Amino acid sequence: MGQRRMNEDVPARWNAATDTVLLDGFHALKHALRFGAEVPVAVAADRGAALRLAAELAPDVVGRLDELLVEVGGEGLARLVQRPHPTGVAALARTVEREPAPGAPVVVLDNPRHLGNIGAVVRLAAGLGAGGVITTGTVDPWHPNVLRAAAGLHYATAVVRRDVAALPADRPLYGLDPAGADIRTVDLPADAVFAFGSERAGLSAEVRGRADALVSLPMRAGVSSYNLATSVAMVLFHVRPQVAG
Repeated sequence: MGQRRMNEDVPARWNAATDTVLLDGFHALKHALRFGAEVPVAVAADRGAALRLAAELAPDVVGRLDELLVEVGGEGLARLVQRPHPTGVAALARTVEREPAPGAPVVVLDNPRHLGNIGAVVRLAAGLGAGGVITTGTVDPWHPNVLRAAAGLHYATAVVRRDVAALPADRPLYGLDPAGADIRTVDLPADAVFAFGSERAGLSAEVRGRADALVSLPMRAGVSSYNLATSVAMVLFHVRPQVAG
């Protein structure tokens, strides 16, 4: 009876959890918990299956999931989430806005448009120990599709949206551009800011004007460009080739 009452209470708790973002799937919830997210409500179509998955893939969060997860069944999950994740898990978490960490490179995405690419960049930044990801423009970097692509790793690094005028002024800014100097020939400080243009338009004139220098990635003749997330990965690996586990 207690379990049933708790299940019936979930929609009210879900709707009452204001100032939150959707964590869509087990992996997003796993990462959010690992990096300290505040999760007011978490649900599973099959609680036992979700805990078994956690025991196999993320035993470090099993205890927390055991406390949080409420079983709602497949139909209940579909009423809460428009397109339930195949893992049958969803949660709501409080957003966190913090400044990029000092002593580590920062990625600026200049007016990005593709939500999946933004999420992939957040995931790279978290994995390679970047200080944060800053976006300019109108797209919300905490959009549910971005969080899904990032697998909830927004909580492992700073993710914020800023006007160009508010970009860090106390760090050198390097704009990625095919006309720039080969990045392998440039002495880059550990806390440099790297700005990447949008997938189609490249760097905006405003960001280009703010850049201290332009740098480029090595590329075979005849190849026009790299994918945005690939470019970010190449730069971060170049400046942080060794990441502590």
